[in-house]
Amino acid sequence: MGPAMVKMVPDTTRRFAKRPHYSPEDLDRECERIVSAFLRKKRGAANFPILTEDLQTLIEQEDASLDSCVDLSAFGDDVEGVTEFFPDQGPKVSISDKLANDARRESRLRTTLAHEFGHVHFHRHLWAEKFLTVRLFDRKSAENKAICKRDTVLNANQYDWMEWQAGYVSGSVLMPLTHVRQLVSEYCQPLGLHGAVYQGSQQGLALIAQVVDRFAVSEEAARIRLLKLNLLAASNTQKSLFS
Repeated sequence: MGPAMVKMVPDTTRRFAKRPHYSPEDLDRECERIVSAFLRKKRGAANFPILTEDLQTLIEQEDASLDSCVDLSAFGDDVEGVTEFFPDQGPKVSISDKLANDARRESRLRTTLAHEFGHVHFHRHLWAEKFLTVRLFDRKSAENKAICKRDTVLNANQYDWMEWQAGYVSGSVLMPLTHVRQLVSEYCQPLGLHGAVYQGSQQGLALIAQVVDRFAVSEEAARIRLLKLNLLAASNTQKSLFS
């Protein structure tokens, strides 16, 4: 989705004069287009889970450099990814060394890589425009960086639009919409389940487990994705027939 096609609205965070307004549908459509085309070209079919090395290649194909083992502690103990933008070269993506070579943190590494891809693909044009009108940033400045904390990689507040968009992209890249809907349909139809399933129910937990297994994501990532797609219900408001 090129910047020319995107609706621009005032940026209330004042980081930019205007910022892109992407609906969830816009992001899902574009992410699935990119990921499906990439997987078909590289592996012959859009099968999931997407490999971690494929996520790295997706970033590098955007003319970005990637270092997956960087000490980011200077930005804060909870920072797991940083994307820097420059006026004279492609973006630079840095992933925390805390996620490198640790099988227990593979899911976090994958969500962070997909998140940083979101910044590179959907936000780079903002900095390109800014570099034309604003003084060059010094290397220590945070102004040319998207600094991504653990708690916002998946589920930022919508006021923080840039992190929210990249977080939504993370889920959409790892768990593309049509594939998630198909999985949910295949689980729910034989059980006669219609509408969103309560996340804390036996069926809700089983659905989360199936998404974890199919897409190689954490339970948290699976739950957030299903909730955002309204395929899981956050609260159990449906009354029992016998209450």
